[in-house]
Amino acid sequence: MLATMLVDLDHLFATPIFAPDRCSIGFHPLHTWPAIAVYVAMLGIPKLRIIGVGLLWHMATDGLDCIYFQQW
Repeated sequence: MLATMLVDLDHLFATPIFAPDRCSIGFHPLHTWPAIAVYVAMLGIPKLRIIGVGLLWHMATDGLDCIYFQQW
């Protein structure tokens, strides 16, 4: 599941690479809703299930960051 953090490599294509007030969900290619739908579909494939769980957990924590930064 730690390897699913490699999904953040898509941040390298953004300018600037890091913006503290930017929400990753919907901005970076591997953090878009179609990509998240693929991660959900991975849950139905036994060999990919743990990867799908890791990717969805990653998206959930990034989503919490978005909620947190919008409130402050």
